[in-house]
Formats: sequence, C-alpha cells, structure tokens
Amino acid sequence: MERFVRVAAAGEIPPGHAKAVVAGNLEVAVFNVEGAFYAVEASCPHQGGPLAEGWIEGPVVTCPWHAWSFDVRTGEMTMLGSACALETYETNLVGSEIYVCVDPRR
Repeated sequence: MERFVRVAAAGEIPPGHAKAVVAGNLEVAVFNVEGAFYAVEASCPHQGGPLAEGWIEGPVVTCPWHAWSFDVRTGEMTMLGSACALETYETNLVGSEIYVCVDPRR
C-alpha cells in the first residue's frame, strides 16, 4: 500500500535545488529538476554525507563530502551504475504541495 506524506511546498525548492525533509520516519532529499520533483534517501551510502547539500547539475547530485554522484531520477551512481544505488521514493505534486511516498520504489 502506498502512503504519501506532505513534505514541502513546491515554492520551497526552486529548480536546481534540494531540501532535506522527513517523510513519516524517513529522512529524504527532495530535488527539483526543471520543475519535476524527485526524492531519494537523504544520506550518501559512502559515509553518510548530506545529499541535499550537494552540488546539483541537471538530474545529478554530487555528495559534498567525497564527491560520489547519483542520478536522482533513478538513484543509480553515475560511475558504477547499479553497483551502488540510493533508495528512491515516488513523489506527487498536488496543487503546490509536494508529497513523498514512504514506501521505497525498490
């Protein structure tokens, strides 16, 4: 069963930016990629770097601690593909509110 939780207003996350939020008991990072919202686990799997504070270029976020990069649309690491991936979460935009599903896609 999919359960969605409101996490932010769309205006809080402009294109090319991210925000760390809590969805249920999860910490996730929500990214705005050219008006589309994507949610992934908030911490880098390498050493827990805060992904919402990383560098964002298009759909790719780079961890600010050790430069591991991930595609926020798929969760896959850009260098190793599916060998290392983030959990991803479905998002819905209802009016101007962003909702994140607390059940992971994978």
